[in-house]
Amino acid sequence: MTYLVLARKWRPRSFDTLVGQDHVVRALTHALDSQRLHHAWLFTGTRGVGKTTLSRILAKSLNCETGITSRPCGQCRACTEIDSGRFVDYLELDAASNRGVDEMTQLLEQAVYAPGAGRYKVYMIDEVHMLTGHAFNAMLKTLEEPPPHVKFILATTDPQKIPVTVLSRCLQFNLKQMPPDAIVGHLQAVLADESVACETPALRLIAQAASGSMRDALSLTDQAIAYSAGNLTEEAVRGMLGTIDQRHLVRLLDALPKGDAAGVLAVADELATRGLSYAGALADLAVLLSRVAIEQRVPGATPSDDPLAADISRLAGMLHPDAVQLFYSVAVHSRGELSLAPDEYAGFVMACLRMLALCGQAGPVTEARPPAPVAAGASPAQPAGAPAAAPPVAAAAAPAPQARAPAAPAPDAADTAKAAGAAARATPDPQGTGSRPQAADPAPTDVSASTPPPAAEQAADTPPWEDLPAEPAAQPEPAPARPPAAALAVTPPATHSKPAPAAVDGPPSWVDEDIPDDAQAGYVPTDEFTADPDDEFETLATGAEPAEIAAVPQPRQRPPARRARQAPAKLNSITAADWPALAARLPVTGLAAELSRQSEWVGVQGDAIVLRVAVKTLAESESRIRLQTVLCEHFGQGLRLEVEVGATGDATAHAVAQAERAARQQAAEAAAAADPFVLALQADFGGRVVPGSVRAVHPPA
Repeated sequence: MTYLVLARKWRPRSFDTLVGQDHVVRALTHALDSQRLHHAWLFTGTRGVGKTTLSRILAKSLNCETGITSRPCGQCRACTEIDSGRFVDYLELDAASNRGVDEMTQLLEQAVYAPGAGRYKVYMIDEVHMLTGHAFNAMLKTLEEPPPHVKFILATTDPQKIPVTVLSRCLQFNLKQMPPDAIVGHLQAVLADESVACETPALRLIAQAASGSMRDALSLTDQAIAYSAGNLTEEAVRGMLGTIDQRHLVRLLDALPKGDAAGVLAVADELATRGLSYAGALADLAVLLSRVAIEQRVPGATPSDDPLAADISRLAGMLHPDAVQLFYSVAVHSRGELSLAPDEYAGFVMACLRMLALCGQAGPVTEARPPAPVAAGASPAQPAGAPAAAPPVAAAAAPAPQARAPAAPAPDAADTAKAAGAAARATPDPQGTGSRPQAADPAPTDVSASTPPPAAEQAADTPPWEDLPAEPAAQPEPAPARPPAAALAVTPPATHSKPAPAAVDGPPSWVDEDIPDDAQAGYVPTDEFTADPDDEFETLATGAEPAEIAAVPQPRQRPPARRARQAPAKLNSITAADWPALAARLPVTGLAAELSRQSEWVGVQGDAIVLRVAVKTLAESESRIRLQTVLCEHFGQGLRLEVEVGATGDATAHAVAQAERAARQQAAEAAAAADPFVLALQADFGGRVVPGSVRAVHPPA
């Protein structure tokens, strides 16, 4: 008797024996039991997952002599002839070789006739996506409304190529790939019935090589039985498949964190001696690294019966998670680069050496990271011979809280400082708007870098102001007569009669006077003057003449966030050198801003400001009106703006900004070239600075 291969001998003949497609079996079983039968089914999936098997079982269920049932008897004439492929009313058509419209037309012409031996005519069209467009169009009408005795079963591995008009006329079932555990269990049952000795690890290797196909698994089992003379051992199956012994990969992962280059090359040489595929080695290495990563995140996820369970657990505790991810990325990308390498051996070795080179940067070992290969006595982060960096003092010591009052000076120094502070607060505004508010006690902005005063060493329970020496109160000069009450009422300027609401934005860009930073945050407008403890208002209380009030220091008050425009700038004082700075801070946007930044100051002709711009469209745009309005507000007088077209030089705001940006870029490149860390990378690792990669981040203050 002719030997029947396992894939055909053990083809399932009922829904109960079908493996791995429970979702499809459940739907078809319920439909057959309830007699809700569709006229067309579409089975999709990869090779060897049961498409043809399902169609034959379904055909038997429809034509079984016991009736339409989900459990065909398998003994009647219809069941036996369908299993042997001799049933006249069950036709399997290969669309790859019968893909034309003529073959489809001939098939549909026969469909109108009643079945000769069974209950239904069942047409099974395999690889239906191979049909031509005309063939699909020819079968559309029949597929939508077939005769009552006709059923269609379509099977394909590429459903994307089937027209949607065909898909909408069928019930579609997507068959899944077989999981490895299901394949191993089925192979154990098959080999037990065949009386063939086997090892579970050997069957697991076959299941992995089958890639979800039960037919491929049974075919490989046939080959393994012949290769091992009826004894399926792990070593025999591994030798037949040419797969990588996982112990070689475990040795490779043991050598990488230790920096053992000789051990890495020894593993590569062993693979070459056995004639194994380096592409398969990288694929298996990626799978092993993924299992190690899963074990790190979910301890105990590896089954205890897995031969590599102990090694995976050990590698998960030894390798750093970052190193596992890095090795996985190198293995996956290097597999695609093998075709570009001179040969597979060189490509695999370079992939291993790449992991070895990156091993020190990723910190592969959790317990103790191996030092980078640098000169003796030098740390990995600095070049050889460089002195050891001192520990950061600012990070070790917490910054002292800001003192409320400065340290107590000597008595004569205190008098001097008091007088200097009063004089600074009474400094008149150069624009004639009154005394400019000044900070009485300026403090350094960088608290961590400033040296603490000696008074900071005093006892914590002694306030710093208690050690100040007694200071005689300044006596005001006697006034001849007390002024009337109306003269003492100090009225704020008209511009402050309606204080602006608190805001965090700065003053308008056309305000010439610089406003201190502390005047733009936290200001609460008020119409009342609040006295400062350091200021002396006894003169007002004792009665001073109005002429003397101007000499009294004005109370310190935070100005509003947005101040009124100061005195108009003098038009005749503007020169070509002053125009770029003025143009950059004018409150304009869009084309008006471009016109101001791209223009060059020509001069003043009567009541007209003349600018020169190189772009004609800017000179003729309506943005001139907006820029003219802003310039009138800035200079405080009616002006006309005339723009002429011509070549401009370096006296534009845009040219100045470009020059400043180029200077910052040159300074940044010089700083990067002289940076000790960059020099160490160039000296120790042969690094280089990529041209154009240095960018100046912060503009100058």
